[in-house]
Amino acid sequence: MQSTAKTVDEYISQVPETQREAIILLRNVILENIPQGFAEQMNYGMIGYVVPHSIYPKGYHCEPQLPLPFLGLAAQKNFVAFYHMGIYANPDLFNWFTGEFPKHSKLKLDMGKSCIRFKNLRQIPYALIGELVRKIEVADWINVYESNFLKNKTD
Repeated sequence: MQSTAKTVDEYISQVPETQREAIILLRNVILENIPQGFAEQMNYGMIGYVVPHSIYPKGYHCEPQLPLPFLGLAAQKNFVAFYHMGIYANPDLFNWFTGEFPKHSKLKLDMGKSCIRFKNLRQIPYALIGELVRKIEVADWINVYESNFLKNKTD
Protein backbone atom coordinates (compact mmCIF):
# COMPACT_ATOMS: atom_id res chain seq x y z
CA MET A 1 0.00 0.00 0.00
CA GLN A 2 1.96 2.97 -1.30
CA SER A 3 0.95 6.39 -0.11
CA THR A 4 0.98 9.55 -2.20
CA ALA A 5 1.60 11.64 0.93
CA LYS A 6 4.24 14.31 0.42
CA THR A 7 5.30 14.60 4.08
CA VAL A 8 5.73 12.25 7.00
CA ASP A 9 3.03 14.06 8.97
CA GLU A 10 0.60 13.74 6.05
CA TYR A 11 1.44 10.03 5.80
CA ILE A 12 0.79 9.49 9.52
CA SER A 13 -2.54 11.32 9.27
CA GLN A 14 -3.59 8.87 6.55
CA VAL A 15 -2.61 5.71 8.45
CA PRO A 16 -5.66 3.78 9.69
CA GLU A 17 -6.48 4.54 13.31
CA THR A 18 -5.80 0.90 14.26
CA GLN A 19 -2.16 1.22 13.11
CA ARG A 20 -1.40 4.87 13.79
CA GLU A 21 -0.15 4.48 17.36
CA ALA A 22 2.28 1.72 16.36
CA ILE A 23 3.59 3.80 13.44
CA ILE A 24 4.09 6.82 15.71
CA LEU A 25 5.83 4.75 18.39
CA LEU A 26 8.10 3.03 15.87
CA ARG A 27 8.92 6.37 14.26
CA ASN A 28 9.83 7.80 17.67
CA VAL A 29 12.07 4.81 18.42
CA ILE A 30 13.80 5.25 15.07
CA LEU A 31 14.29 8.99 15.54
CA GLU A 32 15.65 8.48 19.05
CA ASN A 33 18.15 5.83 17.93
CA ILE A 34 19.16 6.43 14.33
CA PRO A 35 22.78 7.52 13.97
CA GLN A 36 23.57 11.03 12.81
CA GLY A 37 23.63 11.57 9.05
CA PHE A 38 20.54 9.62 8.06
CA ALA A 39 17.57 11.75 6.99
CA GLU A 40 13.85 11.11 7.39
CA GLN A 41 11.69 11.66 4.32
CA MET A 42 8.92 10.09 2.30
CA ASN A 43 10.51 7.37 0.20
CA TYR A 44 8.76 4.78 -1.98
CA GLY A 45 5.37 5.77 -0.58
CA MET A 46 6.36 5.19 3.05
CA ILE A 47 8.36 6.86 5.79
CA GLY A 48 11.99 6.40 4.83
CA TYR A 49 15.36 6.92 6.43
CA VAL A 50 18.03 7.53 3.84
CA VAL A 51 21.59 8.60 3.25
CA PRO A 52 21.06 11.99 1.59
CA HIS A 53 22.80 12.95 -1.65
CA SER A 54 24.83 15.51 0.32
CA ILE A 55 26.62 12.55 1.96
CA TYR A 56 26.34 9.96 -0.82
CA PRO A 57 25.95 11.77 -4.17
CA LYS A 58 25.72 8.53 -6.19
CA GLY A 59 22.29 7.82 -4.73
CA TYR A 60 20.54 4.47 -5.01
CA HIS A 61 21.89 2.34 -7.88
CA CYS A 62 18.38 1.38 -9.02
CA GLU A 63 17.30 5.03 -9.20
CA PRO A 64 20.32 7.36 -8.73
CA GLN A 65 18.08 10.43 -8.46
CA LEU A 66 16.85 8.95 -5.14
CA PRO A 67 18.97 8.94 -1.99
CA LEU A 68 20.38 5.67 -0.68
CA PRO A 69 17.60 3.94 1.33
CA PHE A 70 18.31 2.43 4.73
CA LEU A 71 15.08 2.00 6.73
CA GLY A 72 11.40 2.15 5.91
CA LEU A 73 8.22 2.21 7.93
CA ALA A 74 4.80 1.51 6.44
CA ALA A 75 1.24 0.67 7.36
CA GLN A 76 0.23 -2.24 5.14
CA LYS A 77 -3.23 -3.79 4.87
CA ASN A 78 -2.82 -6.39 7.63
CA PHE A 79 0.40 -5.40 9.37
CA VAL A 80 2.92 -2.69 10.09
CA ALA A 81 6.15 -3.16 8.15
CA PHE A 82 9.61 -2.15 9.27
CA TYR A 83 12.20 -2.41 6.51
CA HIS A 84 15.89 -2.59 7.41
CA MET A 85 18.21 -2.89 4.43
CA GLY A 86 21.14 -3.70 6.70
CA ILE A 87 19.57 -6.96 7.84
CA TYR A 88 19.32 -8.03 4.21
CA ALA A 89 22.91 -7.09 3.41
CA ASN A 90 24.77 -8.01 6.60
CA PRO A 91 24.58 -11.68 7.69
CA ASP A 92 26.07 -10.92 11.12
CA LEU A 93 23.36 -8.34 11.78
CA PHE A 94 20.69 -10.75 10.53
CA ASN A 95 21.98 -13.49 12.84
CA TRP A 96 22.13 -11.10 15.79
CA PHE A 97 18.58 -9.89 15.23
CA THR A 98 17.04 -13.33 14.69
CA GLY A 99 18.83 -14.56 17.82
CA GLU A 100 17.66 -11.61 19.92
CA PHE A 101 14.05 -11.49 18.73
CA PRO A 102 12.84 -14.47 20.83
CA LYS A 103 14.24 -12.76 23.94
CA HIS A 104 11.95 -9.79 23.29
CA SER A 105 8.80 -11.40 21.91
CA LYS A 106 6.76 -14.53 22.45
CA LEU A 107 5.60 -14.35 18.84
CA LYS A 108 7.28 -16.03 15.90
CA LEU A 109 9.42 -13.64 13.87
CA ASP A 110 7.59 -12.77 10.63
CA MET A 111 10.30 -11.58 8.31
CA GLY A 112 11.21 -11.36 4.65
CA LYS A 113 14.61 -10.32 3.29
CA SER A 114 14.54 -6.82 4.75
CA CYS A 115 10.95 -6.59 5.96
CA ILE A 116 9.87 -7.32 9.51
CA ARG A 117 6.08 -7.63 9.69
CA PHE A 118 4.20 -6.81 12.87
CA LYS A 119 0.65 -8.18 12.78
CA ASN A 120 0.07 -8.01 16.54
CA LEU A 121 0.68 -4.34 17.21
CA ARG A 122 0.64 -4.87 20.98
CA GLN A 123 3.67 -7.14 20.71
CA ILE A 124 6.17 -4.91 18.89
CA PRO A 125 9.59 -5.14 20.60
CA TYR A 126 10.35 -1.41 20.53
CA ALA A 127 13.55 -1.66 22.60
CA LEU A 128 14.95 -4.29 20.22
CA ILE A 129 14.07 -2.17 17.19
CA GLY A 130 15.86 0.77 18.81
CA GLU A 131 18.94 -1.36 19.38
CA LEU A 132 18.83 -2.60 15.79
CA VAL A 133 18.56 0.95 14.43
CA ARG A 134 21.68 2.01 16.41
CA LYS A 135 23.84 -0.78 15.01
CA ILE A 136 24.81 0.78 11.66
CA GLU A 137 26.38 4.23 11.18
CA VAL A 138 26.08 6.03 7.82
CA ALA A 139 29.66 5.20 6.75
CA ASP A 140 29.14 1.54 7.70
CA TRP A 141 25.91 1.38 5.69
CA ILE A 142 27.59 2.90 2.62
CA ASN A 143 30.39 0.32 2.86
CA VAL A 144 27.96 -2.59 3.29
CA TYR A 145 25.79 -1.28 0.45
CA GLU A 146 28.69 -0.86 -1.94
CA SER A 147 30.22 -4.24 -1.14
CA ASN A 148 26.91 -6.10 -1.45
CA PHE A 149 24.93 -4.31 -4.14
CA LEU A 150 27.57 -2.73 -6.33
CA LYS A 151 29.92 -5.72 -6.71
CA ASN A 152 29.49 -5.97 -10.48
CA LYS A 153 28.60 -2.35 -11.18
CA THR A 154 30.91 0.25 -12.61
CA ASP A 155 30.93 3.92 -11.61
